[in-house]
Amino acid sequence: MDEGLPIPLDSLSTKGGGQVSGMGKSAVQKILAAYGITKVLAEEGGRTSRGTPGLMKAYLQMLNEISEGGSKIDLEQVMRWWIEKVKLHFARKGPKFQFDNGKSVSWNLANIFAQALEIQKNSGGANFVGAMLQHLVGAKLDIVFGAGVAFHHGYSVAYHSTDRLADFEVNGVAIHVTTHPSEALIRKAAQNIQSGIKPIIVTLADGVVGATYLLKDSEWKERIDVIDATQFLIANAYERSLFNAGECKATLAAILTRNSRAMLKRAFQKGNAMQAEGAIFLH
Repeated sequence: MDEGLPIPLDSLSTKGGGQVSGMGKSAVQKILAAYGITKVLAEEGGRTSRGTPGLMKAYLQMLNEISEGGSKIDLEQVMRWWIEKVKLHFARKGPKFQFDNGKSVSWNLANIFAQALEIQKNSGGANFVGAMLQHLVGAKLDIVFGAGVAFHHGYSVAYHSTDRLADFEVNGVAIHVTTHPSEALIRKAAQNIQSGIKPIIVTLADGVVGATYLLKDSEWKERIDVIDATQFLIANAYERSLFNAGECKATLAAILTRNSRAMLKRAFQKGNAMQAEGAIFLH
C-alpha cells in the first residue's frame, strides 16, 4: 500500500532474501488489530517458512500483471478479503463440544457459550454469539416439532426490513431470540400481543435481567414471557431423555448437530466466514 503498484518482486525481501520483510508476529498482529482481531495468527509470524518468499513473489507478480493490464486494484479491498480468510481460519478451530458427565448440563452449555464469546472477541465486530444462540433455539424447535413446523427467519434478516413477527413463529407464538433485549424488541413483542400473538423472549442470563428491567414499568410486564436460553435448552434435554442422565448427552448433541448444519449451510450460501464459526464440533 505504501509503495503502490507495480512493485519490484524483491522489494519486500530481507537482505539475505530468505525471509519476507514485515512479516514478524508484532507486524502481523498490528494489522489484524486494525480490523478488530486480537487473536494470535502465528507465534512465529510468516518469516521462518522457507516457502514464504516464493509465495510472496508469485503474489506480487499476479498483482503487478493485473495492474499493468489496465485494471485498477483497490488494495484496501484486497486486504479486507484476506482478513475474511483469517476469520475463516480461526472459525475452523472452534467451538468444541465434549460432554463432561461429571458436570451439569447447564455447565456444558455454558462452556459452549464461553467459547463462542471468546471467538466473538476476535471476530471484528460480528455478533457470533447471537447467531449461534438463534440457531440453537431453532434446532431445538425442529427436534420438538419436526422440521418445517416452526417458521425460521434468517439471523441476518432485520425486523425493520420485513413483516416478520419474530425469529420463530409456531402455533400462534412469536419467539424472539436475542443476547441483548432492547426497547425496540419490547415494542415488537407488544405489537405481537396487539395482533393476537403470544410473544416470548429467549435470551441469556444477563439478558433476562435486562428484559425484566425494560418491562418493569411498562404495561406489558405481565404479558410477555422472558426465558433464560440455557434453561430453555436444558429443559428439552431432560424431557426428551425422560430424565435419564445418560441420555442427556445424546439429546443435547442432537440439538448441537442441527445447529451446526444450519449455520454451515447458511455460511456456505452467503460466503460468511463468521457464521461458519457457528459449527460446533462434537467430540
